[in-house]
Amino acid sequence: MYKVFQISSRLLRNKFQILLLLIAYCLLASNATAQRDTTRRQTIEITSSYKPVLRNAVKINLSASALAADTSRPRLAYDIPAQNLFFAYQPISLKPLALMQDTGLQLGVRNYVKAGFGNYTTPYIAAAVSFGDGKKSLVNLYGNYISSKGKIINQDFSELKLKGTGSFFSAKNEVYGSAGINANQYYQYGYDHTLHNFSKDSVSRKYQEFFVSAGLRNTAVNDFKVNYNPNVTAHIFSRENKINESSLIIEAPVEKKFGESISFKVAAIANLTNLTNKATTINTSISNNLFQIAPELVYYSDKFTFHGGVTPSWNNGVLSVLPNIYGEAQLQHNVLMVQAGWVGRFINNSFRSLSTMNPYIADPTFLTNTKEVQYYGGVKATLGKHFSFNAKAAFITYNNMPLFVNDGLYGNSFIVTNESKMNDLQLHGDMSLVSQDKFTLTAGLDLNTYTGLSNNANAWGLIPVQLTGSFRWNAFKQVLLKADVFTFSGVPALLKNNTETKTNGTDLSAGAEFKITKKFSAWLDLNNILDQKYQRWYNYPVYGLNVIGGIIAHF
Repeated sequence: MYKVFQISSRLLRNKFQILLLLIAYCLLASNATAQRDTTRRQTIEITSSYKPVLRNAVKINLSASALAADTSRPRLAYDIPAQNLFFAYQPISLKPLALMQDTGLQLGVRNYVKAGFGNYTTPYIAAAVSFGDGKKSLVNLYGNYISSKGKIINQDFSELKLKGTGSFFSAKNEVYGSAGINANQYYQYGYDHTLHNFSKDSVSRKYQEFFVSAGLRNTAVNDFKVNYNPNVTAHIFSRENKINESSLIIEAPVEKKFGESISFKVAAIANLTNLTNKATTINTSISNNLFQIAPELVYYSDKFTFHGGVTPSWNNGVLSVLPNIYGEAQLQHNVLMVQAGWVGRFINNSFRSLSTMNPYIADPTFLTNTKEVQYYGGVKATLGKHFSFNAKAAFITYNNMPLFVNDGLYGNSFIVTNESKMNDLQLHGDMSLVSQDKFTLTAGLDLNTYTGLSNNANAWGLIPVQLTGSFRWNAFKQVLLKADVFTFSGVPALLKNNTETKTNGTDLSAGAEFKITKKFSAWLDLNNILDQKYQRWYNYPVYGLNVIGGIIAHF
């Protein structure tokens, strides 16, 4: 009650009100002593509105701090080659009547027929047909024929080549194969026509060849990271059914990769050759067999590549261990590269391979494989986007090198003689200037110095100095211009009475192709423009200026 009075005194500010409150208080007090008051006491209730408010949340102050600098250098293994669409042209072996094949304007055309005719009664036809989509299967058929008749008696030749290739693809493998027929007719016209008059049959050299091959290789990386490509090739070669030769070549290369930088390779090779001579009264048989196994460890990196291994070889039962060590180091990225090596190999010699080198050889009386071991070093570089060059020096040792000597009777046949050992200091250089598919200029130079011969006075029939060049220019959208040069000098030849001479020659060719429509083009070739009757093989002058032209039909 006292509390109520205090509160009321705050509310009643004048004296009159205070007096009245005192009188009322006295009256109430007297009544309270007489009886218990059960009535509710009068109070003053003060109510205020209450609004709950949440306390401000305590915020975490984040103070930004600088990240630690990454001092490691990123490994940027980018190697962007020069944007060249054409590879350097390789020089082809020059035969007395060979013609340089031109390059078609329209790349990628799979079916075409090329036909023409020229002086020296030279018909020419070539064709190619393709089937398949290239994803599940692909079959290609090729064929070409050319022949000529020279001004010298029996200076004739003809060449027919037919070939078919096929590939069938699965998800991870490719089964491939090929088969073909070659029929070449040559005549040994390199005799003195004022003293002798031979019939064509007596100087005929008609070679027939049938070959077939098959293989299996993986096209995708398997779980074991092993690449394989076993294949087999068979050749059946004959000369007018008087000389028969069969060759079987089996290869089984396997590669196992360990990460991205190291791989181990091993290849097993078997080359079996057997020749039967029915031209003599007594049939003779010659065998020439070679077995090899080549393990090799390979290391790859951005700036260095190394190959290390050996090649044990059994050449007709005789064991030889050949080195296989070589590498390349990049001095400047994508500019200059140094190469060096110590490598060896066996060159398989057969009647088929020897007749390809010299179609006027006599029937061989022996067959041996050539052992070649060389030490080499050099540099190669790409300057800018268009120019590249390669220079190499090598010291080579040959064992059982075949050489070609004119026979001492008529001089129109070449006897194959064997050089048991000789050395060769070889200098090689080549360059290429390529601007996409518009312009191509290539050149190559080979210098050979043959020394240390054991059985012969000179390297008969081998070329000491050789220069080759090629030029291709798409001058306009419809016009292709081209030129080729082949020159050699100092080829030694052994004549009657052991006299010696040397042959030299230069062959310059030019041509053009004009695109008439999308389907047809016209072409023209000029061969041996300088009209030199040079002799690659002594007593065998080549044709003079040869002009041939025709059309190409694409479909």
